[in-house]
Amino acid sequence: MAFAAKGARAARKRSSASEAFADPDGREPEADPVEVAKRIVMQQLSVSAKSRHQLAQVLAQRAVPFEAAEVALDRFTELGYIDDAVFARSWVESRQRSRSLAGPALRRELVVKGIDREIIDVVLLECVDDDAERVAAGELVAKKLRSMRGVDADTATRRLVSMLARKGYRPGLAYSVVREQLSLTSHR
Repeated sequence: MAFAAKGARAARKRSSASEAFADPDGREPEADPVEVAKRIVMQQLSVSAKSRHQLAQVLAQRAVPFEAAEVALDRFTELGYIDDAVFARSWVESRQRSRSLAGPALRRELVVKGIDREIIDVVLLECVDDDAERVAAGELVAKKLRSMRGVDADTATRRLVSMLARKGYRPGLAYSVVREQLSLTSHR
C-alpha cells in the first residue's frame, strides 16, 4: 500500500513539473535537439572514450537530427572532449598492451571506429615499433608453446602462425618468430 502511495506522489510531481513547462494549450514542449545531443554525448563519453564517428552513430541511432548532432559534436571537439588522434593513440596503446595486436590489426580496428586514415598512419608510425612487435610476437608464441607440448612441429607451426596472423602480424615475421621459438624448445 505504501508503495502505491509513493508511486502516485511521484506521478503527480512529474505531471505538475510538466505542466509548468507546458505550452499554454497544454502540450509538452519539444526538447532542444542540440541539448539532447549534448546530453547523449556526455553520457557516452562518461562511460568510455569514443571517436567522433562512434558518437555520430549513437546520435543517429537515437534519432537526433544530423544538424543538431553536428553542432553538439563540433562543440565537444572544440572543448577537447572529442579528439580522434588522442583516442586513436590511447586505443593503440591499450590494444597492444592487452591483446598484443600488431599494426595491421590495429589499423583495421581504427578504420572500423571511423578514424581518418591520415590520423591512423601518424598514430601507428608513432606507436608501433617493429622491434617491439617482434618481441611481443615472441612472447605470444612462447606462451602458447607451453600448452602445445605433445604437438608435432608442423602442426605447432601452422597453429602458431595462424594465431599471429589473427593478431595482425605479417607472415614473414610470424614464420621467423615461430621458427626461432621452436628451435628454443623441444619441437624440432
